[in-house]
Amino acid sequence: MSKNVSKLQLLLLCLLLCSIPTKTTDEFNNSSTNNQTEEACLQESCETIPKEDNVTDVGLANNFLHEQTIEILNERVIPWHISNSICPIDRECHSLPADCIICKFNFTCIYGNLVNVSCQAIPKCDGPKVFEKTMRCQYCYQTSPEDHSCNATGSYCNTPANPVQNYRSNCTAKPHVLCLGQRTFFKNIRCNWTSGYKWTTTLLLSITLGGFGADRFYLGHWQEGIGKLFSFGGAGVWTLIDVILVAVGYLKPADGSVFL
Repeated sequence: MSKNVSKLQLLLLCLLLCSIPTKTTDEFNNSSTNNQTEEACLQESCETIPKEDNVTDVGLANNFLHEQTIEILNERVIPWHISNSICPIDRECHSLPADCIICKFNFTCIYGNLVNVSCQAIPKCDGPKVFEKTMRCQYCYQTSPEDHSCNATGSYCNTPANPVQNYRSNCTAKPHVLCLGQRTFFKNIRCNWTSGYKWTTTLLLSITLGGFGADRFYLGHWQEGIGKLFSFGGAGVWTLIDVILVAVGYLKPADGSVFL
Protein backbone atom coordinates (compact mmCIF):
# COMPACT_ATOMS: atom_id res chain seq x y z
CA MET A 1 0.00 0.00 0.00
CA SER A 2 2.83 2.38 0.88
CA LYS A 3 4.64 1.57 -2.38
CA ASN A 4 1.56 2.53 -4.41
CA VAL A 5 1.31 5.86 -2.57
CA SER A 6 4.99 6.60 -3.24
CA LYS A 7 4.56 5.88 -6.97
CA LEU A 8 1.52 8.13 -7.08
CA GLN A 9 3.44 10.98 -5.43
CA LEU A 10 6.31 10.59 -7.89
CA LEU A 11 3.89 10.69 -10.81
CA LEU A 12 2.25 13.88 -9.55
CA LEU A 13 5.66 15.48 -8.98
CA CYS A 14 6.70 14.68 -12.57
CA LEU A 15 3.49 16.19 -13.97
CA LEU A 16 3.99 19.33 -11.89
CA LEU A 17 7.55 19.77 -13.09
CA CYS A 18 6.54 19.32 -16.73
CA SER A 19 3.81 21.99 -16.50
CA ILE A 20 6.23 24.78 -15.36
CA PRO A 21 7.01 27.06 -18.42
CA THR A 22 10.61 27.51 -19.37
CA LYS A 23 12.26 30.30 -21.36
CA THR A 24 13.48 29.54 -24.81
CA THR A 25 16.94 30.42 -25.93
CA ASP A 26 15.68 33.46 -27.90
CA GLU A 27 13.65 34.78 -25.03
CA PHE A 28 16.62 34.39 -22.74
CA ASN A 29 18.83 36.28 -25.12
CA ASN A 30 16.27 39.08 -25.50
CA SER A 31 15.91 39.30 -21.76
CA SER A 32 19.64 39.54 -21.33
CA THR A 33 19.83 42.24 -23.97
CA ASN A 34 17.08 44.25 -22.27
CA ASN A 35 18.81 43.94 -18.92
CA GLN A 36 22.06 45.13 -20.47
CA THR A 37 20.26 48.06 -22.11
CA GLU A 38 18.62 49.08 -18.84
CA GLU A 39 21.95 48.88 -17.05
CA ALA A 40 23.57 50.98 -19.77
CA CYS A 41 20.82 53.62 -19.51
CA LEU A 42 21.24 53.72 -15.78
CA GLN A 43 24.90 54.45 -16.44
CA GLU A 44 23.82 57.26 -18.89
CA SER A 45 25.50 55.55 -21.83
CA CYS A 46 22.47 54.35 -23.78
CA GLU A 47 21.94 55.60 -27.33
CA THR A 48 18.94 57.64 -28.50
CA ILE A 49 16.33 55.60 -30.25
CA PRO A 50 16.20 56.68 -33.91
CA LYS A 51 12.86 57.93 -35.21
CA GLU A 52 11.00 55.92 -37.76
CA ASP A 53 9.91 57.44 -41.03
CA ASN A 54 6.24 57.17 -40.15
CA VAL A 55 6.61 58.90 -36.78
CA THR A 56 5.23 62.48 -36.76
CA ASP A 57 6.84 65.13 -34.60
CA VAL A 58 3.96 67.20 -33.21
CA GLY A 59 6.14 70.19 -32.55
CA LEU A 60 7.54 70.22 -36.07
CA ALA A 61 4.10 69.73 -37.53
CA ASN A 62 2.73 72.70 -35.60
CA ASN A 63 5.65 74.87 -36.61
CA PHE A 64 5.06 73.97 -40.24
CA LEU A 65 1.37 74.76 -40.04
CA HIS A 66 1.98 78.16 -38.43
CA GLU A 67 5.13 78.99 -40.33
CA GLN A 68 3.51 81.96 -42.08
CA THR A 69 1.42 83.24 -39.18
CA ILE A 70 2.00 84.94 -35.86
CA GLU A 71 0.34 84.22 -32.56
CA ILE A 72 -2.06 87.01 -31.63
CA LEU A 73 -3.76 86.83 -28.24
CA ASN A 74 -6.73 88.89 -27.07
CA GLU A 75 -7.09 90.68 -30.38
CA ARG A 76 -10.07 91.31 -32.59
CA VAL A 77 -11.09 88.78 -35.27
CA ILE A 78 -12.67 90.38 -38.34
CA PRO A 79 -14.73 88.15 -40.65
CA TRP A 80 -13.45 87.98 -44.19
CA HIS A 81 -16.58 89.50 -45.77
CA ILE A 82 -16.37 92.50 -43.41
CA SER A 83 -12.62 92.96 -43.82
CA ASN A 84 -12.96 92.91 -47.60
CA SER A 85 -15.59 95.67 -47.43
CA ILE A 86 -13.63 98.06 -45.19
CA CYS A 87 -10.10 97.26 -46.36
CA PRO A 88 -8.62 98.39 -49.68
CA ILE A 89 -7.71 95.81 -52.30
CA ASP A 90 -4.74 95.53 -54.64
CA ARG A 91 -2.43 97.14 -52.11
CA GLU A 92 0.81 96.07 -50.49
CA CYS A 93 0.20 94.25 -47.23
CA HIS A 94 2.52 96.50 -45.22
CA SER A 95 0.63 99.63 -46.39
CA LEU A 96 -2.81 98.49 -45.15
CA PRO A 97 -4.52 100.65 -42.48
CA ALA A 98 -4.43 99.60 -38.85
CA ASP A 99 -7.98 98.19 -38.93
CA CYS A 100 -6.93 95.69 -41.61
CA ILE A 101 -3.96 94.16 -39.77
CA ILE A 102 -3.36 92.49 -36.43
CA CYS A 103 -0.10 93.10 -34.60
CA LYS A 104 1.68 91.46 -31.69
CA PHE A 105 2.29 94.43 -29.41
CA ASN A 106 4.87 94.60 -26.66
CA PHE A 107 3.11 96.11 -23.66
CA THR A 108 6.37 96.23 -21.68
CA CYS A 109 8.01 98.76 -24.01
CA ILE A 110 9.25 102.12 -22.72
CA TYR A 111 6.81 104.97 -23.30
CA GLY A 112 7.77 107.21 -26.20
CA ASN A 113 10.36 104.87 -27.72
CA LEU A 114 10.16 103.57 -31.27
CA VAL A 115 9.67 99.79 -31.38
CA ASN A 116 9.22 97.18 -34.11
CA VAL A 117 6.13 94.96 -34.00
CA SER A 118 5.20 91.88 -36.03
CA CYS A 119 1.96 92.29 -37.96
CA GLN A 120 -0.20 90.13 -40.18
CA ALA A 121 -2.60 91.29 -42.89
CA ILE A 122 -6.23 90.20 -42.58
CA PRO A 123 -7.57 90.57 -46.15
CA LYS A 124 -5.97 89.48 -49.38
CA CYS A 125 -3.12 91.75 -50.39
CA ASP A 126 0.10 91.86 -52.38
CA GLY A 127 3.40 90.76 -50.88
CA PRO A 128 4.18 88.92 -47.62
CA LYS A 129 1.25 88.80 -45.23
CA VAL A 130 3.55 88.79 -42.19
CA PHE A 131 5.74 91.87 -41.86
CA GLU A 132 7.20 94.30 -39.34
CA LYS A 133 6.13 97.88 -38.69
CA THR A 134 7.62 100.63 -36.56
CA MET A 135 5.44 102.36 -33.97
CA ARG A 136 5.84 104.66 -31.00
CA CYS A 137 5.25 103.03 -27.62
CA GLN A 138 2.07 104.74 -26.41
CA TYR A 139 -1.60 104.03 -25.87
CA CYS A 140 -4.09 105.38 -28.39
CA TYR A 141 -5.47 107.95 -25.96
CA GLN A 142 -1.92 109.27 -25.50
CA THR A 143 -1.41 110.07 -29.18
CA SER A 144 -1.01 113.67 -30.31
CA PRO A 145 -4.09 115.54 -31.61
CA GLU A 146 -2.93 115.20 -35.22
CA ASP A 147 -2.86 111.40 -34.87
CA HIS A 148 -6.54 111.01 -33.90
CA SER A 149 -9.85 112.54 -34.88
CA CYS A 150 -12.79 113.44 -32.62
CA ASN A 151 -16.37 113.59 -33.84
CA ALA A 152 -18.05 115.67 -31.12
CA THR A 153 -18.40 119.44 -31.65
CA GLY A 154 -18.89 120.45 -28.04
CA SER A 155 -21.73 122.81 -29.02
CA TYR A 156 -23.37 122.26 -25.62
CA CYS A 157 -20.54 123.85 -23.60
CA ASN A 158 -19.94 127.52 -22.87
CA THR A 159 -16.65 128.82 -24.20
CA PRO A 160 -16.49 132.11 -22.20
CA ALA A 161 -17.16 130.28 -18.93
CA ASN A 162 -14.70 130.74 -16.10
CA PRO A 163 -13.13 128.34 -15.26
CA VAL A 164 -12.76 127.03 -18.79
CA GLN A 165 -15.15 124.20 -19.58
CA ASN A 166 -14.28 120.92 -21.29
CA TYR A 167 -16.52 118.60 -23.26
CA ARG A 168 -16.25 114.82 -23.64
CA SER A 169 -15.61 113.70 -27.19
CA ASN A 170 -15.47 110.29 -28.86
CA CYS A 171 -12.10 110.01 -30.62
CA THR A 172 -10.52 107.42 -32.90
CA ALA A 173 -6.88 106.90 -33.86
CA LYS A 174 -6.20 107.58 -37.52
CA PRO A 175 -5.79 104.57 -39.86
CA HIS A 176 -2.03 104.97 -40.33
CA VAL A 177 -1.30 105.14 -36.57
CA LEU A 178 -0.35 102.03 -34.59
CA CYS A 179 -0.94 102.31 -30.84
CA LEU A 180 -1.66 100.19 -27.78
CA GLY A 181 -5.10 99.55 -26.33
CA GLN A 182 -8.47 100.50 -27.77
CA ARG A 183 -8.39 102.60 -30.93
CA THR A 184 -11.63 104.38 -29.98
CA PHE A 185 -11.62 106.28 -26.71
CA PHE A 186 -13.16 109.24 -24.86
CA LYS A 187 -11.22 112.46 -24.45
CA ASN A 188 -11.90 115.73 -22.61
CA ILE A 189 -11.37 118.62 -25.02
CA ARG A 190 -11.36 122.31 -24.21
CA CYS A 191 -14.54 124.05 -25.21
CA ASN A 192 -13.55 125.98 -28.35
CA TRP A 193 -16.31 125.45 -30.89
CA THR A 194 -17.57 128.11 -33.25
CA SER A 195 -20.89 128.80 -34.94
CA GLY A 196 -19.58 131.15 -37.64
CA TYR A 197 -19.37 134.52 -35.91
CA LYS A 198 -16.46 136.69 -37.09
CA TRP A 199 -14.59 139.06 -34.83
CA THR A 200 -13.88 141.54 -37.64
CA THR A 201 -17.58 141.74 -38.56
CA THR A 202 -18.56 142.33 -34.93
CA LEU A 203 -15.98 145.11 -34.49
CA LEU A 204 -17.07 146.81 -37.71
CA LEU A 205 -20.75 146.74 -36.66
CA SER A 206 -19.85 148.03 -33.20
CA ILE A 207 -17.98 151.03 -34.64
CA THR A 208 -20.46 151.98 -37.37
CA LEU A 209 -23.89 150.87 -36.11
CA GLY A 210 -23.18 150.29 -32.45
CA GLY A 211 -25.47 153.16 -31.46
CA PHE A 212 -28.40 151.16 -32.81
CA GLY A 213 -27.34 147.93 -31.10
CA ALA A 214 -26.33 146.18 -34.36
CA ASP A 215 -23.32 144.51 -32.74
CA ARG A 216 -25.42 143.12 -29.89
CA PHE A 217 -28.09 141.86 -32.29
CA TYR A 218 -25.41 140.20 -34.42
CA LEU A 219 -23.95 138.31 -31.45
CA GLY A 220 -27.35 137.15 -30.21
CA HIS A 221 -27.62 139.51 -27.25
CA TRP A 222 -30.99 140.78 -28.41
CA GLN A 223 -32.12 142.12 -25.01
CA GLU A 224 -29.08 144.40 -24.74
CA GLY A 225 -29.53 145.28 -28.40
CA ILE A 226 -33.04 146.55 -27.74
CA GLY A 227 -31.72 148.61 -24.82
CA LYS A 228 -29.03 150.20 -26.99
CA LEU A 229 -31.51 150.84 -29.79
CA PHE A 230 -33.98 152.79 -27.66
CA SER A 231 -31.27 154.61 -25.69
CA PHE A 232 -29.30 155.57 -28.80
CA GLY A 233 -26.34 153.63 -27.57
CA GLY A 234 -26.63 154.94 -24.03
CA ALA A 235 -25.98 158.46 -25.34
CA GLY A 236 -22.83 157.15 -26.98
CA VAL A 237 -21.27 155.88 -23.75
CA TRP A 238 -22.60 152.33 -24.13
CA THR A 239 -21.46 152.30 -27.76
CA LEU A 240 -17.91 153.28 -26.82
CA ILE A 241 -17.77 150.65 -24.06
CA ASP A 242 -18.96 147.91 -26.45
CA VAL A 243 -16.33 148.88 -29.01
CA ILE A 244 -13.64 148.41 -26.37
CA LEU A 245 -15.16 145.10 -25.16
CA VAL A 246 -15.29 143.70 -28.68
CA ALA A 247 -11.77 144.90 -29.48
CA VAL A 248 -10.22 143.13 -26.48
CA GLY A 249 -12.28 139.96 -27.12
CA TYR A 250 -14.34 140.14 -23.94
CA LEU A 251 -17.72 140.45 -25.66
CA LYS A 252 -18.45 137.10 -27.37
CA PRO A 253 -21.41 135.35 -29.04
CA ALA A 254 -24.37 134.57 -26.79
CA ASP A 255 -24.37 130.86 -27.69
CA GLY A 256 -20.99 130.35 -25.99
CA SER A 257 -18.97 129.83 -29.16
CA VAL A 258 -15.72 131.50 -30.18
CA PHE A 259 -14.99 133.84 -33.08
CA LEU A 260 -13.61 132.52 -36.34
